[in-house]
Amino acid sequence: MSLATSRITPLILAVALFMENIDATVISTSLAAIAHDIGTEPIALKLALTAYLVALAVFIPVSSYLADRFGAKTVFRWAMVVFMVGSLACALSNSLGMFVGSRFLQGMGGAMMSPVARLVLVRVTPRDRLVDALAWLSIPALVGPILGPPVGGFITTYFSWHWIFLINVPIGFLGIVAVTLFLPDWHRNQPRRMDFRGFVLAGLGFAGWVFGISVLTLPALPAVYGYIALVVGSVAAALYVWHEKHVAEPLLDLTLLRFPLFRMTVLAGGVFRLGTGAMGFLFPLALQLAFGFTPFQSGMITFALAIGQFAAKFLAERILKLFGFRLALVGATLMTALGLVGMAIYSPETPMPLIIVLLILTGFFQSIFWTATNAFTFADIADKDAGQANVISQVLIQITLACGVALGGGVLEAVRIWTGGTALALGHFHAAFWVLAAVTLVSSLMFARIPRGAGRTLHTKSEPAAAD
Repeated sequence: MSLATSRITPLILAVALFMENIDATVISTSLAAIAHDIGTEPIALKLALTAYLVALAVFIPVSSYLADRFGAKTVFRWAMVVFMVGSLACALSNSLGMFVGSRFLQGMGGAMMSPVARLVLVRVTPRDRLVDALAWLSIPALVGPILGPPVGGFITTYFSWHWIFLINVPIGFLGIVAVTLFLPDWHRNQPRRMDFRGFVLAGLGFAGWVFGISVLTLPALPAVYGYIALVVGSVAAALYVWHEKHVAEPLLDLTLLRFPLFRMTVLAGGVFRLGTGAMGFLFPLALQLAFGFTPFQSGMITFALAIGQFAAKFLAERILKLFGFRLALVGATLMTALGLVGMAIYSPETPMPLIIVLLILTGFFQSIFWTATNAFTFADIADKDAGQANVISQVLIQITLACGVALGGGVLEAVRIWTGGTALALGHFHAAFWVLAAVTLVSSLMFARIPRGAGRTLHTKSEPAAAD
Protein backbone atom coordinates (compact mmCIF):
# COMPACT_ATOMS: atom_id res chain seq x y z
CA MET A 1 0.00 0.00 0.00
CA SER A 2 1.36 3.45 -0.93
CA LEU A 3 2.23 6.11 1.64
CA ALA A 4 -0.58 8.35 0.40
CA THR A 5 -3.12 5.55 0.75
CA SER A 6 -1.88 4.67 4.24
CA ARG A 7 -2.46 8.27 5.27
CA ILE A 8 -5.86 8.76 3.66
CA THR A 9 -7.31 5.46 4.93
CA PRO A 10 -7.47 6.46 8.63
CA LEU A 11 -8.75 9.91 7.65
CA ILE A 12 -11.68 8.43 5.68
CA LEU A 13 -12.54 6.05 8.49
CA ALA A 14 -12.21 8.83 11.07
CA VAL A 15 -14.69 11.04 9.19
CA ALA A 16 -17.23 8.21 9.16
CA LEU A 17 -16.76 7.53 12.86
CA PHE A 18 -16.99 11.26 13.59
CA MET A 19 -20.49 11.18 12.13
CA GLU A 20 -21.37 8.32 14.47
CA ASN A 21 -19.75 9.81 17.59
CA ILE A 22 -21.19 13.28 17.22
CA ASP A 23 -24.64 11.83 16.54
CA ALA A 24 -24.50 9.90 19.82
CA THR A 25 -24.13 13.16 21.80
CA VAL A 26 -25.84 15.72 19.56
CA ILE A 27 -29.28 14.36 20.47
CA SER A 28 -28.94 15.02 24.22
CA THR A 29 -29.77 18.73 24.02
CA SER A 30 -32.62 18.19 21.55
CA LEU A 31 -34.78 15.70 23.45
CA ALA A 32 -37.31 18.23 24.74
CA ALA A 33 -37.88 19.64 21.24
CA ILE A 34 -38.15 16.19 19.67
CA ALA A 35 -40.62 15.05 22.31
CA HIS A 36 -42.79 18.12 21.74
CA ASP A 37 -42.91 17.58 17.98
CA ILE A 38 -43.70 13.86 18.04
CA GLY A 39 -46.30 14.25 20.76
CA THR A 40 -44.69 12.53 23.74
CA GLU A 41 -43.00 13.35 27.03
CA PRO A 42 -39.24 14.05 27.10
CA ILE A 43 -38.71 11.27 29.64
CA ALA A 44 -40.27 8.79 27.18
CA LEU A 45 -37.37 9.36 24.78
CA LYS A 46 -35.16 7.28 27.05
CA LEU A 47 -36.56 4.40 24.98
CA ALA A 48 -34.84 5.90 21.94
CA LEU A 49 -31.52 6.17 23.77
CA THR A 50 -31.70 2.61 25.11
CA ALA A 51 -32.75 1.27 21.69
CA TYR A 52 -29.54 2.64 20.16
CA LEU A 53 -27.40 1.10 22.92
CA VAL A 54 -29.17 -2.27 22.67
CA ALA A 55 -28.55 -2.34 18.92
CA LEU A 56 -24.84 -1.78 19.58
CA ALA A 57 -24.77 -4.59 22.13
CA VAL A 58 -26.59 -7.03 19.85
CA PHE A 59 -24.59 -6.46 16.67
CA ILE A 60 -21.04 -5.65 17.86
CA PRO A 61 -20.25 -9.38 18.48
CA VAL A 62 -20.92 -10.29 14.83
CA SER A 63 -18.96 -7.43 13.23
CA SER A 64 -15.71 -9.37 12.84
CA TYR A 65 -17.50 -12.39 11.38
CA LEU A 66 -19.30 -10.24 8.81
CA ALA A 67 -16.05 -8.48 7.89
CA ASP A 68 -14.34 -11.80 7.22
CA ARG A 69 -17.36 -13.31 5.50
CA PHE A 70 -18.17 -10.43 3.13
CA GLY A 71 -15.11 -8.16 3.32
CA ALA A 72 -14.56 -5.28 5.73
CA LYS A 73 -14.79 -2.70 2.95
CA THR A 74 -18.20 -3.98 1.88
CA VAL A 75 -19.48 -4.25 5.45
CA PHE A 76 -18.26 -0.75 6.29
CA ARG A 77 -20.08 0.72 3.28
CA TRP A 78 -23.30 -1.07 4.14
CA ALA A 79 -22.95 0.02 7.76
CA MET A 80 -22.87 3.62 6.58
CA VAL A 81 -25.92 3.02 4.40
CA VAL A 82 -27.84 1.55 7.35
CA PHE A 83 -26.77 4.48 9.54
CA MET A 84 -27.91 6.98 6.88
CA VAL A 85 -31.28 5.25 6.44
CA GLY A 86 -31.74 5.24 10.21
CA SER A 87 -30.87 8.95 10.34
CA LEU A 88 -33.39 9.78 7.63
CA ALA A 89 -36.04 7.73 9.42
CA CYS A 90 -35.32 9.63 12.65
CA ALA A 91 -35.85 12.94 10.88
CA LEU A 92 -39.15 11.73 9.40
CA SER A 93 -40.45 10.24 12.66
CA ASN A 94 -43.81 11.50 13.88
CA SER A 95 -44.36 9.10 16.79
CA LEU A 96 -42.43 7.61 19.68
CA GLY A 97 -42.54 4.12 18.19
CA MET A 98 -41.15 5.24 14.85
CA PHE A 99 -38.40 7.28 16.51
CA VAL A 100 -37.36 4.37 18.76
CA GLY A 101 -37.27 2.00 15.79
CA SER A 102 -35.24 4.48 13.76
CA ARG A 103 -32.67 4.85 16.53
CA PHE A 104 -32.37 1.05 16.71
CA LEU A 105 -31.67 1.03 12.98
CA GLN A 106 -29.02 3.69 13.47
CA GLY A 107 -27.47 1.56 16.19
CA MET A 108 -27.26 -1.42 13.83
CA GLY A 109 -25.14 0.67 11.46
CA GLY A 110 -23.07 2.13 14.29
CA ALA A 111 -22.34 -1.33 15.69
CA MET A 112 -20.60 -2.25 12.43
CA MET A 113 -18.67 1.00 11.96
CA SER A 114 -16.30 1.21 14.92
CA PRO A 115 -15.08 -2.43 15.18
CA VAL A 116 -14.78 -2.82 11.41
CA ALA A 117 -12.93 0.50 11.08
CA ARG A 118 -10.32 -0.72 13.57
CA LEU A 119 -10.14 -4.03 11.73
CA VAL A 120 -9.57 -2.21 8.42
CA LEU A 121 -6.67 -0.20 9.83
CA VAL A 122 -5.00 -3.19 11.46
CA ARG A 123 -5.08 -5.12 8.19
CA VAL A 124 -4.13 -2.43 5.66
CA THR A 125 -1.64 -0.33 7.64
CA PRO A 126 2.06 -1.29 7.85
CA ARG A 127 3.07 -2.03 11.44
CA ASP A 128 5.50 0.91 11.56
CA ARG A 129 2.60 3.31 10.81
CA LEU A 130 -0.12 1.63 12.87
CA VAL A 131 0.23 3.80 15.99
CA ASP A 132 -0.12 6.99 13.94
CA ALA A 133 -3.10 5.55 12.04
CA LEU A 134 -4.90 4.52 15.24
CA ALA A 135 -4.28 7.99 16.66
CA TRP A 136 -6.22 9.45 13.73
CA LEU A 137 -9.01 6.99 14.39
CA SER A 138 -9.27 8.08 18.04
CA ILE A 139 -9.92 11.72 17.15
CA PRO A 140 -13.68 11.31 16.53
CA ALA A 141 -14.20 9.76 19.97
CA LEU A 142 -12.45 12.76 21.54
CA VAL A 143 -13.85 15.62 19.45
CA GLY A 144 -17.37 14.30 18.79
CA PRO A 145 -18.60 14.55 22.39
CA ILE A 146 -17.19 18.10 22.65
CA LEU A 147 -18.96 19.39 19.54
CA GLY A 148 -22.14 17.31 19.92
CA PRO A 149 -24.05 19.19 22.66
CA PRO A 150 -23.46 22.77 21.42
CA VAL A 151 -23.98 21.80 17.76
CA GLY A 152 -27.20 19.93 18.60
CA GLY A 153 -28.41 22.82 20.75
CA PHE A 154 -27.59 25.40 18.06
CA ILE A 155 -29.35 23.46 15.30
CA THR A 156 -32.41 22.82 17.48
CA THR A 157 -32.68 26.42 18.72
CA TYR A 158 -32.08 28.27 15.47
CA PHE A 159 -33.15 25.74 12.81
CA SER A 160 -34.91 22.42 13.53
CA TRP A 161 -33.95 19.22 15.32
CA HIS A 162 -34.62 17.33 12.07
CA TRP A 163 -31.35 18.67 10.65
CA ILE A 164 -29.40 16.84 13.37
CA PHE A 165 -30.22 13.65 11.49
CA LEU A 166 -30.61 14.93 7.93
CA ILE A 167 -27.04 16.23 7.84
CA ASN A 168 -25.82 12.64 8.20
CA VAL A 169 -27.16 11.79 4.74
CA PRO A 170 -24.78 13.93 2.60
CA ILE A 171 -21.87 13.21 4.97
CA GLY A 172 -22.55 9.49 4.74
CA PHE A 173 -22.89 9.62 0.97
CA LEU A 174 -19.50 11.33 0.63
CA GLY A 175 -18.04 8.75 3.02
CA ILE A 176 -19.33 5.87 0.90
CA VAL A 177 -17.82 7.42 -2.23
CA ALA A 178 -14.47 7.94 -0.48
CA VAL A 179 -14.44 4.37 0.86
CA THR A 180 -15.24 3.01 -2.61
CA LEU A 181 -12.53 5.06 -4.35
CA PHE A 182 -9.68 5.03 -1.86
CA LEU A 183 -9.94 2.09 0.53
CA PRO A 184 -8.03 -0.92 -0.81
CA ASP A 185 -9.33 -4.46 -0.98
CA TRP A 186 -7.31 -7.17 0.76
CA HIS A 187 -7.33 -10.87 1.41
CA ARG A 188 -9.90 -11.81 4.04
CA ASN A 189 -9.29 -14.20 6.89
CA GLN A 190 -11.23 -17.41 7.01
CA PRO A 191 -14.20 -16.50 9.23
CA ARG A 192 -14.59 -18.41 12.47
CA ARG A 193 -17.71 -20.48 12.84
CA MET A 194 -20.65 -18.16 13.49
CA ASP A 195 -22.76 -18.97 16.54
CA PHE A 196 -26.12 -18.00 15.03
CA ARG A 197 -28.18 -19.65 17.76
CA GLY A 198 -26.16 -17.84 20.40
CA PHE A 199 -26.61 -14.58 18.49
CA VAL A 200 -30.40 -14.95 18.53
CA LEU A 201 -30.57 -15.98 22.19
CA ALA A 202 -28.18 -13.26 23.39
CA GLY A 203 -29.94 -10.62 21.31
CA LEU A 204 -33.33 -11.58 22.72
CA GLY A 205 -31.88 -11.57 26.21
CA PHE A 206 -30.33 -8.12 25.85
CA ALA A 207 -33.34 -6.54 24.18
CA GLY A 208 -35.86 -8.21 26.48
CA TRP A 209 -34.22 -7.08 29.68
CA VAL A 210 -33.43 -3.51 28.66
CA PHE A 211 -36.78 -2.94 26.96
CA GLY A 212 -38.63 -4.53 29.87
CA ILE A 213 -36.88 -2.37 32.46
CA SER A 214 -37.46 0.74 30.35
CA VAL A 215 -41.18 0.03 29.98
CA LEU A 216 -41.70 -0.73 33.67
CA THR A 217 -40.07 2.59 34.56
CA LEU A 218 -42.16 4.43 31.97
CA PRO A 219 -45.89 4.42 32.86
CA ALA A 220 -46.75 5.84 29.44
CA LEU A 221 -46.77 2.25 28.14
CA PRO A 222 -48.79 -0.64 29.61
CA ALA A 223 -46.72 -2.49 32.23
CA VAL A 224 -47.73 -5.85 30.75
CA TYR A 225 -45.39 -5.22 27.80
CA GLY A 226 -42.53 -4.74 30.24
CA TYR A 227 -43.28 -7.96 32.11
CA ILE A 228 -43.55 -9.93 28.87
CA ALA A 229 -40.23 -8.51 27.67
CA LEU A 230 -38.53 -9.38 30.96
CA VAL A 231 -39.82 -12.95 30.83
CA VAL A 232 -38.71 -13.40 27.22
CA GLY A 233 -35.33 -11.84 28.01
CA SER A 234 -34.82 -14.01 31.09
CA VAL A 235 -35.72 -17.23 29.28
CA ALA A 236 -33.45 -16.33 26.34
CA ALA A 237 -30.58 -15.48 28.70
CA ALA A 238 -30.98 -18.78 30.57
CA LEU A 239 -31.04 -20.69 27.30
CA TYR A 240 -27.90 -18.88 26.15
CA VAL A 241 -26.04 -19.85 29.34
CA TRP A 242 -26.95 -23.50 28.68
CA HIS A 243 -26.12 -23.17 24.97
CA GLU A 244 -22.76 -21.50 25.62
CA LYS A 245 -21.56 -24.54 27.54
CA HIS A 246 -22.32 -26.89 24.64
CA VAL A 247 -20.64 -25.17 21.66
CA ALA A 248 -16.96 -24.98 20.78
CA GLU A 249 -16.96 -21.31 19.75
CA PRO A 250 -19.74 -19.45 21.57
CA LEU A 251 -20.69 -15.91 20.63
CA LEU A 252 -19.76 -14.73 24.14
CA ASP A 253 -17.45 -17.00 26.14
CA LEU A 254 -18.79 -16.54 29.67
CA THR A 255 -16.09 -18.80 31.15
CA LEU A 256 -13.81 -15.74 31.08
CA LEU A 257 -15.72 -14.47 34.11
CA ARG A 258 -13.71 -16.97 36.16
CA PHE A 259 -10.81 -14.51 36.08
CA PRO A 260 -11.23 -12.35 39.21
CA LEU A 261 -9.88 -9.03 37.89
CA PHE A 262 -11.88 -9.30 34.68
CA ARG A 263 -14.99 -10.17 36.70
CA MET A 264 -14.35 -7.25 39.07
CA THR A 265 -13.99 -4.81 36.17
CA VAL A 266 -17.18 -6.05 34.54
CA LEU A 267 -19.27 -5.97 37.72
CA ALA A 268 -17.96 -2.79 39.35
CA GLY A 269 -17.78 -1.01 36.01
CA GLY A 270 -21.37 -2.06 35.32
CA VAL A 271 -22.52 -0.52 38.60
CA PHE A 272 -20.69 2.71 37.73
CA ARG A 273 -22.42 2.87 34.35
CA LEU A 274 -25.79 2.22 36.02
CA GLY A 275 -25.19 5.33 38.07
CA THR A 276 -23.81 7.55 35.34
CA GLY A 277 -25.56 6.24 32.21
CA ALA A 278 -28.43 8.72 32.53
CA MET A 279 -26.21 11.74 33.23
CA GLY A 280 -26.09 12.88 29.60
CA PHE A 281 -29.83 12.30 29.31
CA LEU A 282 -31.11 13.95 32.50
CA PHE A 283 -28.82 16.96 32.96
CA PRO A 284 -29.60 18.65 29.60
CA LEU A 285 -33.31 18.03 30.29
CA ALA A 286 -32.95 19.61 33.73
CA LEU A 287 -31.30 22.68 32.25
CA GLN A 288 -34.11 23.11 29.73
CA LEU A 289 -37.18 22.07 31.72
CA ALA A 290 -36.19 23.28 35.21
CA PHE A 291 -33.70 26.09 34.52
CA GLY A 292 -35.52 27.47 31.47
CA PHE A 293 -32.51 27.36 29.13
CA THR A 294 -32.73 26.99 25.37
CA PRO A 295 -31.25 23.85 23.78
CA PHE A 296 -28.27 25.92 22.60
CA GLN A 297 -27.63 27.34 26.09
CA SER A 298 -27.94 23.83 27.52
CA GLY A 299 -25.44 22.48 25.00
CA MET A 300 -22.93 25.25 25.71
CA ILE A 301 -23.01 24.25 29.39
CA THR A 302 -23.00 20.46 29.14
CA PHE A 303 -20.11 20.37 26.69
CA ALA A 304 -17.93 21.26 29.69
CA LEU A 305 -18.15 17.57 30.62
CA ALA A 306 -16.51 16.66 27.32
CA ILE A 307 -13.77 19.26 27.80
CA GLY A 308 -12.82 17.53 31.04
CA GLN A 309 -12.95 14.14 29.32
CA PHE A 310 -10.69 15.40 26.53
CA ALA A 311 -8.15 16.89 28.97
CA ALA A 312 -7.95 13.62 30.91
CA LYS A 313 -6.75 11.74 27.83
CA PHE A 314 -3.39 13.51 28.10
CA LEU A 315 -2.92 12.76 31.81
CA ALA A 316 -4.58 9.40 32.33
CA GLU A 317 -1.52 7.20 31.82
CA ARG A 318 0.58 9.41 34.09
CA ILE A 319 -2.11 9.25 36.80
CA LEU A 320 -2.29 5.45 36.53
CA LYS A 321 1.48 5.15 36.83
CA LEU A 322 1.56 7.45 39.84
CA PHE A 323 -1.38 6.08 41.82
CA GLY A 324 -2.01 2.60 40.41
CA PHE A 325 -5.30 1.17 39.17
CA ARG A 326 -6.99 0.65 42.54
CA LEU A 327 -6.52 4.19 43.82
CA ALA A 328 -7.20 5.72 40.41
CA LEU A 329 -10.48 3.82 39.98
CA VAL A 330 -11.66 4.48 43.52
CA GLY A 331 -10.83 8.16 43.16
CA ALA A 332 -12.38 8.48 39.71
CA THR A 333 -15.65 6.83 40.70
CA LEU A 334 -15.85 8.74 43.98
CA MET A 335 -15.27 12.12 42.31
CA THR A 336 -17.83 11.28 39.61
CA ALA A 337 -20.34 10.46 42.37
CA LEU A 338 -19.61 13.87 43.88
CA GLY A 339 -20.24 15.39 40.46
CA LEU A 340 -23.70 13.81 40.51
CA VAL A 341 -24.21 15.23 44.00
CA GLY A 342 -23.44 18.63 42.49
CA MET A 343 -26.16 18.09 39.89
CA ALA A 344 -28.50 17.23 42.78
CA ILE A 345 -28.02 20.68 44.34
CA TYR A 346 -27.56 23.03 41.36
CA SER A 347 -30.28 25.65 40.95
CA PRO A 348 -30.81 28.66 38.66
CA GLU A 349 -29.14 30.74 41.39
CA THR A 350 -25.92 28.70 41.31
CA PRO A 351 -23.13 30.73 39.65
CA MET A 352 -22.70 29.39 36.13
CA PRO A 353 -18.86 29.54 36.18
CA LEU A 354 -18.95 27.27 39.26
CA ILE A 355 -21.23 24.76 37.49
CA ILE A 356 -18.97 24.71 34.43
CA VAL A 357 -15.81 24.17 36.49
CA LEU A 358 -17.42 21.32 38.42
CA LEU A 359 -18.69 19.77 35.17
CA ILE A 360 -15.16 19.88 33.73
CA LEU A 361 -13.86 18.08 36.83
CA THR A 362 -16.66 15.51 36.63
CA GLY A 363 -15.88 14.83 32.97
CA PHE A 364 -12.17 14.57 33.80
CA PHE A 365 -12.68 11.83 36.38
CA GLN A 366 -15.23 10.04 34.21
CA SER A 367 -12.59 9.82 31.51
CA ILE A 368 -10.02 8.49 33.98
CA PHE A 369 -12.48 5.70 34.82
CA TRP A 370 -12.96 4.80 31.14
CA THR A 371 -9.24 4.81 30.37
CA ALA A 372 -8.41 2.74 33.44
CA THR A 373 -11.12 0.12 32.89
CA ASN A 374 -10.34 -0.17 29.17
CA ALA A 375 -6.88 -1.39 30.17
CA PHE A 376 -7.73 -3.16 33.44
CA THR A 377 -10.23 -5.36 31.58
CA PHE A 378 -7.20 -7.36 30.36
CA ALA A 379 -5.26 -7.42 33.65
CA ASP A 380 -5.55 -11.21 34.06
CA ILE A 381 -6.63 -12.17 30.54
CA ALA A 382 -4.27 -14.12 28.28
CA ASP A 383 -3.55 -12.78 24.78
CA LYS A 384 -5.47 -15.65 23.20
CA ASP A 385 -8.62 -14.60 25.09
CA ALA A 386 -8.21 -10.84 24.63
CA GLY A 387 -10.56 -10.69 21.64
CA GLN A 388 -13.40 -12.43 23.46
CA ALA A 389 -12.79 -10.36 26.59
CA ASN A 390 -12.99 -7.21 24.50
CA VAL A 391 -16.27 -8.27 22.89
CA ILE A 392 -17.85 -9.23 26.23
CA SER A 393 -16.68 -5.96 27.75
CA GLN A 394 -18.03 -3.83 24.90
CA VAL A 395 -21.39 -5.62 24.90
CA LEU A 396 -21.83 -5.22 28.66
CA ILE A 397 -20.83 -1.57 28.43
CA GLN A 398 -23.73 -0.88 26.07
CA ILE A 399 -26.18 -2.96 28.13
CA THR A 400 -25.32 -1.33 31.46
CA LEU A 401 -25.38 2.15 29.92
CA ALA A 402 -28.84 1.38 28.53
CA CYS A 403 -29.98 0.13 31.94
CA GLY A 404 -28.50 3.28 33.48
CA VAL A 405 -30.63 5.45 31.20
CA ALA A 406 -33.68 3.37 32.16
CA LEU A 407 -32.84 3.66 35.86
CA GLY A 408 -32.35 7.42 35.79
CA GLY A 409 -35.50 8.02 33.79
CA GLY A 410 -37.47 5.62 35.99
CA VAL A 411 -36.40 7.30 39.23
CA LEU A 412 -37.27 10.71 37.79
CA GLU A 413 -40.74 9.57 36.74
CA ALA A 414 -41.34 7.74 40.05
CA VAL A 415 -40.49 10.84 42.06
CA ARG A 416 -42.79 12.96 39.91
CA ILE A 417 -45.69 10.55 40.45
CA TRP A 418 -44.96 10.15 44.18
CA THR A 419 -44.98 13.92 44.73
CA GLY A 420 -48.18 14.33 42.71
CA GLY A 421 -46.56 16.55 40.09
CA THR A 422 -48.01 16.90 36.62
CA ALA A 423 -44.84 18.29 35.05
CA LEU A 424 -41.17 17.67 35.72
CA ALA A 425 -39.71 20.15 38.20
CA LEU A 426 -36.25 20.87 39.57
CA GLY A 427 -36.89 18.86 42.75
CA HIS A 428 -37.68 15.76 40.69
CA PHE A 429 -34.33 15.99 38.91
CA HIS A 430 -32.53 16.59 42.21
CA ALA A 431 -34.00 13.41 43.71
CA ALA A 432 -32.97 11.38 40.66
CA PHE A 433 -29.39 12.65 40.81
CA TRP A 434 -29.16 11.78 44.54
CA VAL A 435 -30.14 8.19 43.74
CA LEU A 436 -27.68 7.97 40.83
CA ALA A 437 -24.89 9.36 43.02
CA ALA A 438 -25.58 6.66 45.62
CA VAL A 439 -25.43 3.93 42.96
CA THR A 440 -22.16 5.32 41.60
CA LEU A 441 -20.69 5.39 45.11
CA VAL A 442 -21.27 1.63 45.38
CA SER A 443 -18.83 1.13 42.50
CA SER A 444 -16.16 2.98 44.53
CA LEU A 445 -16.59 0.47 47.35
CA MET A 446 -16.33 -2.41 44.89
CA PHE A 447 -13.16 -1.09 43.24
CA ALA A 448 -11.61 -0.64 46.69
CA ARG A 449 -11.40 -4.47 46.83
CA ILE A 450 -8.89 -4.57 43.96
CA PRO A 451 -5.60 -6.08 45.24
CA ARG A 452 -2.83 -3.58 45.78
CA GLY A 453 -0.54 -3.39 42.75
CA ALA A 454 -2.98 -5.20 40.43
CA GLY A 455 -2.57 -4.24 36.77
CA ARG A 456 0.89 -2.78 37.25
CA THR A 457 2.09 -4.26 33.94
CA LEU A 458 -0.70 -2.53 32.00
CA HIS A 459 0.33 1.07 32.39
CA THR A 460 1.71 1.26 28.89
CA LYS A 461 -0.60 -1.29 27.31
CA SER A 462 -3.32 -0.09 24.97
CA GLU A 463 -6.69 -1.77 24.57
CA PRO A 464 -6.48 -4.81 22.30
CA ALA A 465 -8.58 -4.96 19.20
CA ALA A 466 -11.38 -7.47 18.92
CA ALA A 467 -10.38 -10.85 17.62
CA ASP A 468 -10.90 -11.52 13.94
